Amino acid sequence: MAFDAGKFLKTPDLESFDNLKKEELVLLAKHLKLVFKVSMRKQIIKNLVIDKLVDAEILGEEALELKVENIDAFKLKQLELEHELKLKELEMKEMEKRKEDEFKLKQAELEMKERLEMEKKR
Repeated sequence: MAFDAGKFLKTPDLESFDNLKKEELVLLAKHLKLVFKVSMRKQIIKNLVIDKLVDAEILGEEALELKVENIDAFKLKQLELEHELKLKELEMKEMEKRKEDEFKLKQAELEMKERLEMEKKR
């Protein structure tokens, strides 16, 4: 069933609004005559629609919490990805260090063998 922006605005509810897909938000934004680009991220369009609906008193101010929570969720995801990247970098450095240590150990073993052989020859 196709999304009907006019029908939604007659009986809006926060939970339904929060579950709208990007395409539905685009239709709602167009219905509200908002200036936006379809290529914008869903969150940005959602924030524009929330501002308009709260200003027009179609949704209560509690709708602003969706806006803040989602921005926080976006920032949280960004921080999570940055953290994962740092962990991978640390793992890579640790692996490099282990390989260096193994190399130094083998080099030391070879030097010891060479010294022992030299001593035997004397």
